Amino acid sequence: MQIVIFDDHKRANFYPLTLNRSIGDLRCGILKLRQRLETAFGSDDSSSVIIDPILVPLYKERHPDWLINQPTDKEKLYLNSRIKLSKEAIKEINAMPNDSALINDEIILAAKLISKNMSFQDDTNTISLPPQTNAITSHIGTYECLSDIIHDNGRILKWDFENYFDTQDNFFETEPGVTVLHPYNVWIAEGVILNPGVILDASEGPIVIDEGVKVMHNAVLCGPLYIGKNSLVKIGAKIYGNTSIGPVCKIGGEIEGSIFQAYSNKQHDGFLGHAYIGEWVNLGADTNNSDLKNTYKNVAYYSYAHGSKCDSGTQFLGCVIGDHSKTGINCSINTGTVIGIGCNIWGHDLFSDFIPDFSWGESKQLVPYKFQAFCETASTVKQRRKLLFSIVEQELYQHINSGR
Repeated sequence: MQIVIFDDHKRANFYPLTLNRSIGDLRCGILKLRQRLETAFGSDDSSSVIIDPILVPLYKERHPDWLINQPTDKEKLYLNSRIKLSKEAIKEINAMPNDSALINDEIILAAKLISKNMSFQDDTNTISLPPQTNAITSHIGTYECLSDIIHDNGRILKWDFENYFDTQDNFFETEPGVTVLHPYNVWIAEGVILNPGVILDASEGPIVIDEGVKVMHNAVLCGPLYIGKNSLVKIGAKIYGNTSIGPVCKIGGEIEGSIFQAYSNKQHDGFLGHAYIGEWVNLGADTNNSDLKNTYKNVAYYSYAHGSKCDSGTQFLGCVIGDHSKTGINCSINTGTVIGIGCNIWGHDLFSDFIPDFSWGESKQLVPYKFQAFCETASTVKQRRKLLFSIVEQELYQHINSGR
C-alpha cells in the first residue's frame, strides 16, 4: 500500500517555517512529521506527498524519486501531515475499512482508498474525498500551530526513542570524565565524541546523540533530548529537556524545550526557551528570548493565517524564527515573537510581536532587506556547507518576497 502524506489548507498556520517547506517536513522529536507517519504505517516505497503547488519545483529538485502531487494506481493510505501520532491513532487508522476516511470536525485525517484518488484544489489548498467514500467520525488530534509542536516535542522524543532508536545498534562508549545518569536511556551513534566533563542526564527522558556529533567539555545535556548528525555542542552548553537539535547545528549557551530544524547556529551564551528555529539561522552572541510573561498569562503570537495575534493557549512560548534569518549580538527577543524568513536584525531595543519576512535593521527602524543582498548571503552560507542556493530556491524566495 502506498502511503501518501498530504498538507491541508492549514499550512499557513505554521508560517514562517512552512513558507518554504511542507508541514510534513517540520521536525518534532527525532524525526520529521512525515518520516514518523511513513515509518509508523510501514511504507517501503519512495515518499509520496501532496503539497502546495508553489513548493513543487523545489521538492522535485531535491527529491527526484518522490511522487509529488501525482496520482497512483496502487492502494493508498492518505495521512494528514498534522496528525498527532499515538498508539490509539495508529490502531484507529489501521482498522479503517477500504474506501473510508476518518474525519474530525470536517478535517480529513486519513483515507484508505483502493482505486480512487483524493483531489487537491490548487487555488484553495483544500483536499477532497472521492464520491461514495465512507466518512467515519474520529477524535484523533492534530497540530494546529507551531506552539503545539513545541509543546508536544517531549512526548514525541520519548515515542521516537521507544519505537525507533531503542533497538538499534548503540555505540555507547564514553571517555573518562564523562558522567552518565540513567545509561539505559542513552543512545549514542557511531563517531560521536564526548569530551571530559560532559554530563548526560537521562533520568527524566532519553538522550539520543546521532552520528558525527561532538560534545565539548563541561556541556550538560538533559533528556528528553535529540542531537542531530554532525552537530557541535560547545563548551559549557546547558541543554534542558524537550529539545531537538537537527543535523549540522552549532549549539551553545542555555536552551530549553526548543526545536532547531537543521543547519542553524546558536554558538554563544544566551537563553533560548520554547522556541522553533528554522534552517540557516544564526543567533548572535548573547541573543536572548523570553518564554514567560511577568504576568504568567498565556502568550499571544502573530499568526500569518489570521493576520493578527492569537492566544497560544500556553504560558510558555519563546520565539519562532524563519529560515535564513540572523540576529546581531545582544539581541533581546520578547515572549511569543515571530521573526519571518530572511531577516537580518540587530540593536539593543527589544524585538516584539512580529518581524515581517525579509526585514533589515533595528527594532524601531526596520526596512526591506534588498533581495539580491539576501541571495548573496544565503548563497555564501550554503556554500560553507558545500550546498547550492539553487535558481529554483531563489525563485521560491522571490515569490515569498513579492507577497511581503
